[in-house]
Amino acid sequence: MDGHNGVVRIAFAADDSNATTEAVLAHLAEAGHDVLRLGEQPWPGLGAGVGRAVAEGRADLGVVMCWTGTGTAIAANKVPGVLAAVAWDPWVARGARLWNDANVLAMSLKRLAPDVAVEVLRAFLETPGPDPDEAGNIALLRGLDDD
Repeated sequence: MDGHNGVVRIAFAADDSNATTEAVLAHLAEAGHDVLRLGEQPWPGLGAGVGRAVAEGRADLGVVMCWTGTGTAIAANKVPGVLAAVAWDPWVARGARLWNDANVLAMSLKRLAPDVAVEVLRAFLETPGPDPDEAGNIALLRGLDDD
């Protein structure tokens, strides 16, 4: 994940702007991540766009935000190779990386307070990758793209 001179490249998109999205973007900037921001479009395009950026290797990980987080996650998951997970607390975000190898984090920009969204983001980004004990299950999950 450090193919960009040690910097993690994050594809980011949100269908609205508020204190929560601004806190997430501020954290990404403060942490020194290279952020690839997608332009304004309806949330299905945002989710799919972030998914494509990750699947094509233009970003290491993705973050999508919409009112619930669900719509952008569904759109991102339509892209082969993407495993997007909706998370609302740090434990769920960490588990999504560890047990599911999620490469896109989806969050609600309406129901998460700014500080909670940053905690969720940090847990997702600071979890280095999947638990080796889950390799078989993750392979089965990724194999569903071929069905």
